[in-house]
Amino acid sequence: MREGKEPVVGVLDVGSFSARLVVVPVNGSPREPLVNHQTRLRLDRELDVHGRLSDRGIEAVTAAVAAGMTTAYRHGVSDVYPLATSSIRDAANAADVVRHVAGETGVELRFLSGRCEAELTYLAARRWYAAEPGPMLVLDIGGGTVELAAGSGEKATFARSLPLGARSMTRDWLPSERVSHKQVKALRAHALDVVTTTLGAAGVDDPRVVGCSKVLQQLARLAGARPGKCKELRLDDLRAWIPRLAALPPSKRAELPGISRSRAHQALAGAIVAEALLTVAGGQVTICPWSTRDGLLLTLQDKARAAAGERAA
Repeated sequence: MREGKEPVVGVLDVGSFSARLVVVPVNGSPREPLVNHQTRLRLDRELDVHGRLSDRGIEAVTAAVAAGMTTAYRHGVSDVYPLATSSIRDAANAADVVRHVAGETGVELRFLSGRCEAELTYLAARRWYAAEPGPMLVLDIGGGTVELAAGSGEKATFARSLPLGARSMTRDWLPSERVSHKQVKALRAHALDVVTTTLGAAGVDDPRVVGCSKVLQQLARLAGARPGKCKELRLDDLRAWIPRLAALPPSKRAELPGISRSRAHQALAGAIVAEALLTVAGGQVTICPWSTRDGLLLTLQDKARAAAGERAA
């Protein structure tokens, strides 16, 4: 806590492609952070065939955590939640990664379960839209997993994490740069089967469907959404792009609108998983810029305000 200054909360979000520090006032909004610092990572390149993060990957994570915390300290912020996402959580040597980072930086990375991540993403979507009570279904396609959450109030009543992440599906189903029709067909059938089985238990009728992930944001841009406008992703538009993505190597996918070079390799798998989600969820999703990190920041703000109220009582 910064002495004599407005109280803040902070999250250092360590993912596959970056480690991002975000600090916001307790009574402020994640839309207007006081600190927003990013260190780029490429952990997708550092996982071996056994799912272990390489020594180079561990050193990159360590350096990114050190850079993020140095930035936090420079701004007088010492209380930061060090969140490690599935790229580290699901690594075969995750405990070694946590131990090394803690030994070098004094920061012990923390994990959330997939279910908890889904619940936080749902909270973020509710708060972003200031949504009135009513059915909402939230979709989040990550690198390792897909998070799904649904409910009719501020808290999700349904939350699941599925092993359908874009990175994982690329590794397991589409490992080569040249992709066959047979491979695409097989992944489509697998993803649709898993999603159909899972969403059948969501228990919400005619929900507002919201997407909260970089994968969905980039697919919406590819399929026709414009920067700065209300983004929507429609099933028919997405479905038309899947054979085009399958016909291109990652280097050419990166030249398409919305597809970043770092995510081009997994763009096809992400599109196939998104197709399955939209097929079951009604054919259209509205893109929300907030996700798990923002839900965690909002939760930390809620707890800080509650604690301040108790002290004042």
